[in-house]
Amino acid sequence: MRYDWIEDILAVIETGSFSRAADRRSITQSAFARRIDTIEQHLGGALFDRRRKPVALFPQARALEPGLRQLRQMQASILQEAAQIALGGGPSVTLACQHAITATFSPHLVRAISASGLEPVRVRAGNRDECLVMLLSGEADLVVSYAFPGQPTDMSSGFVEHTIGRDSLLPVGVSAMARDAGGTLKVIAYPSDVFFGALVQRELWPSLPPGTILKHRAETALTLAAYRYALAGIGVAWLPRSLVQDDLAAGRLSRVQDAGLACELEVRLVRLANPMRPATLSVWAMALDAEMDLERFPDLAPDGVEPVGGTEE
Repeated sequence: MRYDWIEDILAVIETGSFSRAADRRSITQSAFARRIDTIEQHLGGALFDRRRKPVALFPQARALEPGLRQLRQMQASILQEAAQIALGGGPSVTLACQHAITATFSPHLVRAISASGLEPVRVRAGNRDECLVMLLSGEADLVVSYAFPGQPTDMSSGFVEHTIGRDSLLPVGVSAMARDAGGTLKVIAYPSDVFFGALVQRELWPSLPPGTILKHRAETALTLAAYRYALAGIGVAWLPRSLVQDDLAAGRLSRVQDAGLACELEVRLVRLANPMRPATLSVWAMALDAEMDLERFPDLAPDGVEPVGGTEE
């Protein structure tokens, strides 16, 4: 099956709409519809139940989906290897990291990986869900992400994880930042549909002192943007200790004591259960080695951080 046909079929599955799939594939709806017709004629039968909203595979065709995803990941890996060879380089590896991790933990990994001969190390940034999508699509070999302690990654049956570090999420602001006379706390919020947003709203805001009124002064999905807003005195932000530890030591930011608890975090390396590229397994083996395990990364969870319970979002 042609590579573009695989992408066309998965675009419909993932968007639930021929029109949205056409937009993703950057062609007109009429041209995309003709391509789907061609694919179905080639395969000898209809794949999609067009009467349903969202559009879905017919039950007899659903068994194709795991194999199509595996083929897409395999072909993306082969194309990546071929491009690297064409450029005259050796094996490489691509990391998909949550935004804050690109500035904190990823330098440790990049240094170790590049020293092993796997270079260049490509780093892609995104929110947690975007990173997992990059892994599933073959755009990344490994994901480095935050996770709530003891809880598996979404769709964990298709993933393998290893904890490579610890961190904590805590409320910080400029030294003058405090609750006003009316009990209002000015905050920098994350959207509820990103990992930190769900975590803060579910686990940390309920721990605020009774009567606290939150005033949202800014909202961003980017942890590094929230960090800059906190430094600018816009409000209290919930940020990883690894990102702000130098600012705390220098007095540029302070832990806002009346903004509730801190929350422990794990930093995890994630791969597919059946990776296609030898480079992925090489880096994974390095991560399991004592030199790249927990001792290699600073334990950033401070003494006295109270663990917060809850369920995965």
